[in-house]
Amino acid sequence: MGKEKNAAASASLPALLLRELFQARVYKRSQGRIARQVTWSAIFVVLLLIAFRMYERSSDPATMFGIPAAIVLLGGWITFRLVNTPTFADFLIAVEAEMNKVSWPSRGELWRALLVVLFSIAFLVVALYIFDAFWRLLLSVVGVI
Repeated sequence: MGKEKNAAASASLPALLLRELFQARVYKRSQGRIARQVTWSAIFVVLLLIAFRMYERSSDPATMFGIPAAIVLLGGWITFRLVNTPTFADFLIAVEAEMNKVSWPSRGELWRALLVVLFSIAFLVVALYIFDAFWRLLLSVVGVI
């Protein structure tokens, strides 16, 4: 019985994907909005960069405007549908729920941590310079360099 359901589901998978692609509904509209918007925006910026690069490289007016516009429009719609696909949307909803559980540092804690990192890096830069100078001097005295 389980194999029959899996076979029926996989047989109609292209039909399900096509039906999902041509819907305009938003899955669980009020949940995970920020994660979905950020994900959509990041993918859309990549699409814009690809379209701009194609615009720069083409000389024919049809390919100069048509293909980049198609990439932006179709890619934007496919991306919108992707972030509203139930499995991916549930993942983004879970991501946003976990991000809300994180205890973010206060501004003072952030500045203290930043100063610790900057001083640690400065100390390591100085220490590595001293080690490098020592080994350079030692190897030049021995005659290796």
